[in-house]
Amino acid sequence: MQQPVGCWFELMKKDLKVALVHDFLNQYGGAERVLEVLCEMFPAAPIYTIVYDKERMRGKFSEREIRTSFFQKLPRYFRRNMKWVLPFLPTAPETFDLREFDLVISSSGAWTKGIVTRLDTLHIAYIHSPMRFIWDYNEKYLKEDRHNKLGFFIRPFLSYLRLWDKLAADRPDYLIANSKYTQARIAKYYRRESTVIYPPVGKLQNPKSKIKITNSEENSKFFLIVSRLSPYKKIDRVIEAFNKLRLPLVVVGTGKQEKALKLMAKDNVKFLGWVPDEKMLPIYENARAFIFPSVDDFGIAPAEALMRGVPVIAVRRGGVQEITEEGRTGEFFDSATPEVIADAVRRFGENEKNYDREYIARSAGKFSKERFVRDMREYINNAISKSQCQMSNKI
Repeated sequence: MQQPVGCWFELMKKDLKVALVHDFLNQYGGAERVLEVLCEMFPAAPIYTIVYDKERMRGKFSEREIRTSFFQKLPRYFRRNMKWVLPFLPTAPETFDLREFDLVISSSGAWTKGIVTRLDTLHIAYIHSPMRFIWDYNEKYLKEDRHNKLGFFIRPFLSYLRLWDKLAADRPDYLIANSKYTQARIAKYYRRESTVIYPPVGKLQNPKSKIKITNSEENSKFFLIVSRLSPYKKIDRVIEAFNKLRLPLVVVGTGKQEKALKLMAKDNVKFLGWVPDEKMLPIYENARAFIFPSVDDFGIAPAEALMRGVPVIAVRRGGVQEITEEGRTGEFFDSATPEVIADAVRRFGENEKNYDREYIARSAGKFSKERFVRDMREYINNAISKSQCQMSNKI
C-alpha cells in the first residue's frame, strides 16, 4: 500500500543524514541516470564513488559533493583501465567512512553493495546487476584469447571474487532489483529476496537546435542504436546485418570499439558519437525502430525508445522482454547473429504499418521518472519504519 506523501516529509524532518554510493563515475549510462534521480530525491547527500572522471562525465554531477576512494590517487592510465587493479577493487568500497550517516543508498552493478556501515545505519542497495563476468560469463571470460595463458591463475581469482560478491550482497539490509530478470539472478547467486523497482526513463524536451541525420529526403527514416560501443554490446553484429540489408542505420554512442566499427561499416551506417539528451528528440522522431542486440538486466535505452513511440527490435533475453510486447511494441530475435538480426528487421518491415506509436509510448509509462520516485519513496519509508521497529525490539 502506498504511503501518503506527507509520511515522506515527516521522515525527512527527522534530520536523517543520507549518503549515496555508486560504483564508478567514469562513464554515463543507465546506472548513472538512476543516480541522477536519487540525487534529486536527496539534494544534500554526498556521493561516494571509487573513481570520478570529470572529463568523461561531461559535467554530470559536477555540482555535487563527490567523495572518492584511494583509487582516485592512482595515475590516470590505471584510473581509466581498472582491469589492471581488479584484485584490489573489493577493498575500495570497504574503506568508505560512512559512520556519520543514518541512511545509505548504494547504486551497484558490482562493488558498492559491499560497503561497511554502522549497526544502526540503514543500507538499501539498488542492484543493477550481479557481476556478469564472474557469474554468467565465467567460462566465456576465461576462454577469451587474452586470458588463455593466464587461465590457471585467473580461475582461483574469479572464485575469490564470487565468494566476496556473495558476502558483499549479504551486507545491505534491503535489496532492490531493476527488473524481474535481475531479481531472479539475485535469488540464484545471492540467495536473497529483492523488490523490483524499474529504473526511471525521463522525457525529452524539444531542443533549441536539431541534429541533421541525412542529406536526402528519401533516406530520412532510419534504424537506430543508442549504446556504449563495447564488444559485449554486439553492435558489430548489427552493422554486419545492415551492411547486407543496405538500410540506413544511425549509431549514437562512443566506446573502445568505435574505430573498429567505423572501419567495418558501409556508407549506409552513420555514426553520431556522443549526443546530449537535449538533442536526442529529433533522432528518435526519425527512427523507424530501435535495435538492441545485447543481453541487459533492464535496458534503459530501449525503454527510452519506447517512451518516444519507437518500436524495439531486440534479442529475446534479459530484461528487455519485460518492456517489449511482441508484435505491438517490437519484435524479438533469438540470437545476436547478423543473419538472425537481418531476418528480424525484415519481419519488422512487413509488420511496420501495424505499429501504433501512441500505444507504444503509453506502454512505457510504467518506466517514468515520477513512478520511480513514488515507488522509491514508499519503499524507503517502509524500510525505515521496519528498521526502527526492529531496533526498538532489540532494545
